[in-house]
Amino acid sequence: MVTDAKVLQALFAISMSCKVMAQSGGLIMSDSGSGNTGGGAWRNGGAANFRPHAFDPLLQPELFRGVLTRRVFAFLIDLVVLAVPVILACVFIALFGVVTLGLGWALFWLVSPASVIWALIYYGASLGGPNSATLGMRVMDLELRTWYGAPSYFVLGAMHAVLFWVSVSFLTPLILLIGLFNGRRRLLHDIILGTVVINSSVRTQVAQPARTF
Repeated sequence: MVTDAKVLQALFAISMSCKVMAQSGGLIMSDSGSGNTGGGAWRNGGAANFRPHAFDPLLQPELFRGVLTRRVFAFLIDLVVLAVPVILACVFIALFGVVTLGLGWALFWLVSPASVIWALIYYGASLGGPNSATLGMRVMDLELRTWYGAPSYFVLGAMHAVLFWVSVSFLTPLILLIGLFNGRRRLLHDIILGTVVINSSVRTQVAQPARTF
């Protein structure tokens, strides 16, 4: 229990850098009830400056329908995307080592740090791009948004990946079950960073103005 508490404290400390970039002040968030009536509030000097949840699971349930299942498949697709360059690099180093009589195999020590950097760039650039989604998420028709509806950005995308791996590594994959117990299907790292994953095409349809005849 003490270890879990320390891990959660560390996750909250890391996420503060992303929250400060959005707006100064402390964040108090709630993920229960109707999100349009004060799901998130910023307090500054004792005065409440509300940024309500942009996506309400009660009024817009279609935004979150099947999101958890789609996220699993999107994650697997992204793993393949991340693994392909790493595998090719390993094959190249192996062949280069043969040509250089074993000297080139010393480059294998670069694979691990390069893989981490590649993953951070991939998640940061894709989630921080115009679609606010990785390649896997785009295939599964998902996108990442802040709780108040703004698109993601590079630092938020990279931190989203880091906190996911940290939470799963220290709290076991069972922590992902938290998504079953809230209306917006948010995982622990979503709640910490103030993000939400929704169905992209449904959001576009909801955002379109109604036709008048």
